[in-house]
Amino acid sequence: MIRTEEMILNVGPQHPSTHGVFRLVVKLDGEIITEATPVIGYLHRGTEKIAENLQYTQIIPYTDRMDYLSAMTNNYVICHAVETMMGIQVPERAEYLRVIAMELGRIASHLVWWGTYLLDLGATSPFIYAFREREMIINMLNELSGARLTFNYMRVGGVKWDAPEGWIEKVKDFVPYMREQLKGYHNLVTGNEIFLNRVKGIGKYTKEEAIQYSLSGVNLRCTGVKWDLRKDEPYSIYDRFEFDVPTRETGDAWSRYQCRLEEIEESLKILEQACEQFPAEGEIMAKVPKIIKPPKGEAFVRIESPRGEIGCYIYSDGKKEPYRLKFRRPSFYNLQILPKLLVGENIANMIAILGAIDIVLGEVDG
Repeated sequence: MIRTEEMILNVGPQHPSTHGVFRLVVKLDGEIITEATPVIGYLHRGTEKIAENLQYTQIIPYTDRMDYLSAMTNNYVICHAVETMMGIQVPERAEYLRVIAMELGRIASHLVWWGTYLLDLGATSPFIYAFREREMIINMLNELSGARLTFNYMRVGGVKWDAPEGWIEKVKDFVPYMREQLKGYHNLVTGNEIFLNRVKGIGKYTKEEAIQYSLSGVNLRCTGVKWDLRKDEPYSIYDRFEFDVPTRETGDAWSRYQCRLEEIEESLKILEQACEQFPAEGEIMAKVPKIIKPPKGEAFVRIESPRGEIGCYIYSDGKKEPYRLKFRRPSFYNLQILPKLLVGENIANMIAILGAIDIVLGEVDG
């Protein structure tokens, strides 16, 4: 007779493979997971509470540090919320710069995911290729904002700086280059038999479960729900562009992989159109007061970040600091389904399932 004992395993909170400072307490029966408990909070900085003592423009750098792989969209959501409250009309040229910056950031974020996910599964080369292309994007955003990761580029009413001379042409040139590299990614990985055996059918959930857990972004679209705020509730100037919303039906790690790579292609379409439509001249900032004081009241806005729906709620009592500020962070909500996905799985699939969700712990913890 074989007798087994329950084993408790701590995964993390070291950074590699847990995609941030994340701890997972796993109970095992042999190699099968019987219970998984995420432990978060190692990176908590109290962003929302700090914001209540800051002027609105001073809050923007803190949004860079939440989802640090998608700082441009974080910049945008806080600015968009304040502009909504104050009825500010952002100049057209500034909106184009915002969209171009956000879509470049979306591609860079998906590249980090693709490279690190394949590294989780034991492949080194994809990581090198992904970071080669990401470096080109980071360099372009550096020229635009003066920073490589925490951009602090957007402002209430527009953007901090105009694009330098020749910058739009660089973005135009990047689009066909990136399309060519995507073909190489597919040749290298997408049809690989070992890779397919590792991701097909694991971490699977239904459309109903995705909605119940309030999943968003790729984690929702991989179950067949065609929902993208850029299409369904257009903000900024996204209604001017033709692009598709990639979906899959199976709701597993493989479907999430496919959706993210296809989203890179769709972002390239948006960049191509935005560069063609880019105004030859114009203002980059609306006329806003030096000290921003939204009127008394509240506003909630939501946009599509690379990880899903990021929302910003502001309650103003008419002062230069928000009375209350709250972010709806997609990584936090998407992570909630992880314990359900791990129970009954072999421990060999644990990191493959976690990695497919694509979390950023700065956003989970706040």
